Amino acid sequence: MKNKIKKMIISGKEVWPIIEGGKGIAISNGRSSGAFAAAGAVGTFSGANAKLIDDNGELVPLIYKGKTRNEKHEELIEYSIWAGISQARIANEISRGRGRVHMNVLWEMGAAERVLHGILEKAKGLVHGITCGAGMPYRLGEIAAKYQVYYYPIISSVRAFRALWKRAYQKISSFLLGGVVYEDPWLAGGHNGLSNTEDPELPQAPFERVVELRSFMNEIGLSETPIVMAGGVWHLKDWEHWFDNLQIGPIAFQFGTRPLLTKESPISADWKKRLLTLEEGDVFLNKFSPTGFYSSAVRNNFIRELQERNSRQVKFSENASEEFDNEFIIGARGRKIYLTSKDKELVNIWTEAGYTEAMRTPDTTVIFVTPDKFAEVRQDQINCMGCLSHCIFSNWKDHGNHSTGRKPDPRSFCIQKTLQNIIHDGNIENELMFSGHSVYKFKQDPFYKNGYIPTVKELVKRILTGH
Repeated sequence: MKNKIKKMIISGKEVWPIIEGGKGIAISNGRSSGAFAAAGAVGTFSGANAKLIDDNGELVPLIYKGKTRNEKHEELIEYSIWAGISQARIANEISRGRGRVHMNVLWEMGAAERVLHGILEKAKGLVHGITCGAGMPYRLGEIAAKYQVYYYPIISSVRAFRALWKRAYQKISSFLLGGVVYEDPWLAGGHNGLSNTEDPELPQAPFERVVELRSFMNEIGLSETPIVMAGGVWHLKDWEHWFDNLQIGPIAFQFGTRPLLTKESPISADWKKRLLTLEEGDVFLNKFSPTGFYSSAVRNNFIRELQERNSRQVKFSENASEEFDNEFIIGARGRKIYLTSKDKELVNIWTEAGYTEAMRTPDTTVIFVTPDKFAEVRQDQINCMGCLSHCIFSNWKDHGNHSTGRKPDPRSFCIQKTLQNIIHDGNIENELMFSGHSVYKFKQDPFYKNGYIPTVKELVKRILTGH
């Protein structure tokens, strides 16, 4: 197998076709990405929710001083820029010129373009490529061209890349398009690019979808531009028929889940132990994220609470009608809404069980929660610091009048809060734990027998054998 795995040019340098997945929220950082680069591969630190490390190697926490969302949003942007620069420096110190260092940015994060400009302006020569997904990054090529770095859009269908190319990328020199990352929307961890025309319950094999992508890339003169396969990648032996395959063309592989279980991975010891226990089916593809995208996460107490919260939901009407003929009082002001007879019976059961607080959603429904959960949701919405470009949960928008124009949605959650909690040693059962769907292989793979945790160097060596 190793004879088939050959080095290739990525971001201007010959490296192994092994790329660390970006994984926002500081879960891939300068230390992990530097180690991948030092091993002759491509490391990727997260430019979303990076941690700011000072010259003494100490964490500088972000403590908000502003009172309004806008003020906190500006503080978050400033912190994010300096945090990204600090992680780029760490990665380069560790890599010592070997491999490549990339930065991953979520297009749907708040002020993504300002953060990108800020980091790339002040970290010249330290970032060789930008990967970007979670949205349609139309201006990614333009930004990359300004700073002369390579760019790698993350897409989940040829349709998405065709739109990016025709609207924006064809106007930029194709030399800087370092590759196109195809991320399997049914298998990847974190946010997934499932479209409205695709069924989350009916996964499609990636081979045909990647062949379709390559066919379009050939048509527009990108036959030598690598495709990066992401999502569901574990053993390279499983992808042996992709190497030297004319239908696929130049191919590299992105590993998102496996780097979590390395000595350099910044996640907690409890999190690492939990990864070794997960079974097939423990990762849940859901649509609870405040981004509005599908996402994949471990089915723990956090996810179960969201499932239950969303299940205690009924339609209502502001006015009585033949169908909505049961009056119900909600809120401290005693406002009247009207329910159907069937739903009123359900609501009575829920309120008797302690779910006494009704919360309106933007879709003419109400959900029922405990007083404690009601207070938590309201406080989290008040504490919004604008971490997304558009947030369903808090109704924040990072431009214009800073409102999406819709009611805040209590069926979702504050993603910034829970992801910060879990990376700062929060309780892994009660916080959002993103993961790819192949995570169960940790338990099955003999490489991790007896809880063995390799270094990144050992992992890269292992991958190069095909395993």
